Amino acid sequence: MRHADAPRVLFDFTDPAATNPWAPIDDRVMGGASHSHLRHDPAGHAVFEGTVSLERNGGFASVRSAPGNLGRPGAWSCLLDVRGDARRFKLNLLTEDSFDTLNYQAIFTPDPIHWQTLHLPLSGFRPTFRGREVPGAPALAPERIRQVGLMTAERQAGTFALAIRRIALA
Repeated sequence: MRHADAPRVLFDFTDPAATNPWAPIDDRVMGGASHSHLRHDPAGHAVFEGTVSLERNGGFASVRSAPGNLGRPGAWSCLLDVRGDARRFKLNLLTEDSFDTLNYQAIFTPDPIHWQTLHLPLSGFRPTFRGREVPGAPALAPERIRQVGLMTAERQAGTFALAIRRIALA
């Protein structure tokens, strides 16, 4: 079922305060050396940026929102207004408040030059735990979304920057 209503905007990064409830969760949690953060850019968007290091068996950087009621019953797609650096990123949706829990992930590669609105079908989000797919996990329940995360992984070493204006559910 698709909503005829306007999308539910989860994060509008034209507002500088929208980056406040986000925190980094990098490979340092397992001894790695990567680092990242989400900051507001005066041009009117957020920037997820940092450096992925493969040192000490690292290879990922991520940021995650604080838990909250972010779900939307009947949602079928997640909308992202983004511009990137042509690397692969992941959008993570979590249905629990805990730190170490099941993630529903979708991979996207933003255009490095132009802003674009990506439509990521919720049916395409794959359940993962600590980077590995979880066969038999329940499908993503859009009304239960509690946290949102952005990640770059797959051992893509080096600096990165993802500009983002909005995350919404349709």
